[in-house]
Formats: sequence, structure tokens, C-alpha cells
Amino acid sequence: MGKPLVGLSMMAEAEFVSAILPLLQNEEVAVLEWSFDSLYQTDEPDWLCDLLNFFAKNNRLIGHGVYYSLLDAKWTGRQEIWLKKLKEEVCKRKYNHITEHFGFMNTENFHQGIPLPVSLHPTTLKIGKDRLSRLQDAVEIPVGIENLAFSFSIDDVKEQGVFLDRLIEDIDGFLILDLHNIYCQACNFGIDMHEIIGLYPLEKVKEIHLSGGSWQESVYGKRLIRRDTHDDVIPEEIFAVLPAVVSLCPNLEYIIIERLGHTLKSDEEKRSFFNDFMKVKSIIGSLEGCYLQKRDWVKKENNLLDAPVEDLLLYEEQSKLTKLLFDSAEIETVKDQDFHYFNTKNWDPEMILTAQNIIKKWNPY
Repeated sequence: MGKPLVGLSMMAEAEFVSAILPLLQNEEVAVLEWSFDSLYQTDEPDWLCDLLNFFAKNNRLIGHGVYYSLLDAKWTGRQEIWLKKLKEEVCKRKYNHITEHFGFMNTENFHQGIPLPVSLHPTTLKIGKDRLSRLQDAVEIPVGIENLAFSFSIDDVKEQGVFLDRLIEDIDGFLILDLHNIYCQACNFGIDMHEIIGLYPLEKVKEIHLSGGSWQESVYGKRLIRRDTHDDVIPEEIFAVLPAVVSLCPNLEYIIIERLGHTLKSDEEKRSFFNDFMKVKSIIGSLEGCYLQKRDWVKKENNLLDAPVEDLLLYEEQSKLTKLLFDSAEIETVKDQDFHYFNTKNWDPEMILTAQNIIKKWNPY
């Protein structure tokens, strides 16, 4: 029993380490989240290894994956390798749980991008459950999924909570509720944050993410588009809803503050990040009656199929969509696609352009 622990998403950049050093020295950081697949291509520096091991030995380390691609319709050797490395990672050090993102990433530079959403459909649900079961099969600790910031349509925003709830039911999984991702959706589709939050199974939220982001100029001049870029302070609107959200999540254990390591260059940026962290700690510390109901987790028997579930039509559509976005196809060309799994006719033109910008940023060649 107790209040949720407040911690950081760890980054390896020198600027980030400089910014969080005072927090570490004053023992303000109660838990570390580590994106274990971020350094799969390189070795961890000794200081980082020692820090992660310290938190692991004290049962205060949680793992966050980025590149598994939970809803990719085609099973690839890349995912096999990812799971193999994950098994090695959880043998090397103790994690309390492991999480991944909702969505798919089937670009060539998969290690440099963001997941794109898919709509709820019996086939997409079946694929997601299969991928999640394979992830759970690889580890003996709880597995969860994070909600996505980016959506093509208001329909996708409103169904994501149901989709995530159904995805995790077979493995007794949990959710990360990223409040900045909710803030992005609220801003981009003109919905109240509380309304979106109410569409999620809050009793299954074990972790909350907090971060900042940026605004993108609207091509159509109608509104600014909010992007989940993790490069600025936490918006006041998120601080305002945090106490209410925490009170609605009876199984919440962790609150993690995220910031990209290379975005803390100036003293002012470091000070703002420090202040955000301390403000979150102050909010949680002042909450009355905020005592989580920590429940025991037991790994369910996993009835995995021998062969991973695939759907070649969905794979073709995911690949075609990615190429259309990468090639900056005309908006009407994207909306006129006769896809089976993507209802592009209902997609917001601004969000199509935003997806094009994102993919071009991460795959410039």
C-alpha cells in the first residue's frame, strides 16, 4: 500500500544526465524507466549500466520498449531478434514490468520512427493479441501497452481505450496512460481531456506518463496541431487533470516523466525540467486518500499458436499507406484509397499531413 512512485524515463545523453544529477543526488527519483531497446545497436556505458543495476537491485526499475511493432501484420525476423534480446535483458537485470506501444512501424528505418494507429477489427485484434502473447511468453513479469498520441480520425481516438482493453485481457496485462498523448488528441480533435480519459479502463492503468511537446503550424490555417515530441515543459492543462486522474486509477503504481535527452541543453531548460519533476512530486505528495490497491500478478497459461498470426492484405495496406505518407501523396489520393482495414475517407486532412511530416522526419532518404 502507498502512493504511486514518481520517476524518470532514463536517457543516455550527457545533457540529460547533467539535468537529473541533482534529483539523483537528493534521492528524489523513486523509480527509473529504461527503454531497453534504445541501445540494442551499441553497448551501454559503464555508468549507465551501474545506475540501472542500482535501481534494479532495489526493485525500482521498469522497462519500456519502443520498436517491437505490436500491430505489424507480418511477422519478421526483426521481431524474433527483438524478443531474443528482451529475454537476455530481463535475465541480465530485474525489471518490475515491461511495456510497449500500441500501433505498427513497418518502415525500413523502424528504429527511427513512431507507431501509426490501426482501427479495431477482428483481424487487427487477433494480430495484436498474438504479438502481445509472444511478448508475455518471453518474460515472467507483467506486460502492458501505452496509448498512442497520434490518430488519423476522431473514431480512432474514441475506440482506442476499448481496443487496448481487449488486447490485454488474455495475458492479464495493464495500461500506461500517457496524459500528454491524451492532451494531443484533445487538442487535435477538439475533445475534452476528461472525456477521452473516461473511455479507458482506468482500473487497468498501472503507470502514467507525463511529458511536454510542440505545436505544428496548420497547413489549412484552422488550428495548431499538437505533437508528442517530448522536448518541452509539461503543459499546465496536464497538471490540472493529474489529481483527478490519479484518484480514478486504483492500481496506479508509477508516474514517469519523459524528456528527450538532447533537448536539455540550456540552464533554463534543465531548471524547467527540474521544476516540472518537483511539481509532480508535490502534487502526488499532497493527495489525500491516494493509496493504490496493489494486486498480485500471476502469469497466465499461454496458448500460443506455433506460427505467428499474419494477414497479408493488412500487411499490403500498411505498406502502401506508409509509402503514400512517405511520398507525400496528395490528401485526396490518401482519402480515396479503397482499403479494407483503414477507413481513410474519414481521416482528418491535417492529421494525414502530420503523419507525412513525421515519417519524412525519421526516414529522410
